Amino acid sequence: MSAGSALPAVAVFLGGVVLVVWATERLVHGLVGIGTLLRVAPFAVSAVLGGMEAENVAVGLAAGSRGAAEVALGTVFGGSIVLVCAALGLGALIAPLRVRLPRGVLVTFAVAPVLAGLPLAFGGTTPRWTGAVLLLAFGAAMGYVVRASRTHRFIDDDEVEEAREKPATPLRAIVLTVLGIGVVTAGGELVASGATRLISDVGLSAGLVGMVLTPAVVESDEVIRQVVPARSGRHDVSAGNAVGTLLWFVLFNLGLIALLTPVQVPRLTRMLDYPFLCGASWLATAFLARGGVRRTAGATLVALAVAYAVLRGVLR
Repeated sequence: MSAGSALPAVAVFLGGVVLVVWATERLVHGLVGIGTLLRVAPFAVSAVLGGMEAENVAVGLAAGSRGAAEVALGTVFGGSIVLVCAALGLGALIAPLRVRLPRGVLVTFAVAPVLAGLPLAFGGTTPRWTGAVLLLAFGAAMGYVVRASRTHRFIDDDEVEEAREKPATPLRAIVLTVLGIGVVTAGGELVASGATRLISDVGLSAGLVGMVLTPAVVESDEVIRQVVPARSGRHDVSAGNAVGTLLWFVLFNLGLIALLTPVQVPRLTRMLDYPFLCGASWLATAFLARGGVRRTAGATLVALAVAYAVLRGVLR
């Protein structure tokens, strides 16, 4: 790709980043407002609404229906590794995450990726019934996250006071949330489109494209969605986005793929992608159990993301 032909792609990418930053700030205010109005912790609202990513679901189902197993499963395993290692790690390098999560939520965060191994355990094609089990587990996990968040204090009193804003009206909270989700999605599409155009002329393996590049492109806005709330003092919203997105990916998205568009499971998904995700999630859980993700922990997670990309590029 020449420098001249790359300029439009760069412009699209940067335009998407600007939109995502702008919309994420509005989304944070909307999620906090909805949480206040419903007397639900902003962490839980962020997990349920902020973690839902329609583009990831759409890519996974479309790829599954076309038999592109590497891409379909990449939206689950590759996407989750990008979230846990790259987004959480880079986010912590820019704005260290300080949050206290309930013990049960930490356990849920660590166990959910383990459950994602259920459709992989039978060889060949992902069984449909495992998809139904994962969807039920998703409902149970999200219900627990909401209940466990009701009386828990996620951030210190001084940070709560610093992040406090004027009380939100129902209309303002709903409008900001819907606007934020919509524009974040549109901006994410622009980011993904620009990044895709930048790598489209490079000859790479299907595994690398399916498990690393496609998830990295689709989830490239996640770093922004981690950083913006944390820099505004809403570390609970950042943490809710990370926890909720992981649950959506490994339980809901994989459940839908297994139930609606069963796919063949590549050997490397069993041998590399799944165990790598479990290990990375457990490490991230250990960091969060200590009160957040500091810069040193963030650098460790980013190093894991690089190591995974290298392994995926080398192994066949």
